[in-house]
Amino acid sequence: MTEYKQVEDLLRSRLAELTGRAEAIEEDLRHPLDADSSEQAIDLADDEALAGIDDVIRQEIHEIREALLRIERNEYGICVSCGEDINPERLKALPTATRCIKCA
Repeated sequence: MTEYKQVEDLLRSRLAELTGRAEAIEEDLRHPLDADSSEQAIDLADDEALAGIDDVIRQEIHEIREALLRIERNEYGICVSCGEDINPERLKALPTATRCIKCA
């Protein structure tokens, strides 16, 4: 388990950061619309952009949680397609990778 302790710490730190961002975006999206119609248009455009960012953040949160689960189950670093080890350099570049470079 200690083999991936650094990766686990990095992923947990990133998860905390992303969770905070997602909560802030969610809070911002709950604001009431301005009475002025031109301000409403700006708010709606901003909300649409924030919702897109939120989707990306939530996808990364999901991937990180899955990687942490694989670490916990001692399945981290094993390709889900072929069962071979994922190159450590690939995991260093993309800690949430689930497939080796051949299968990706």
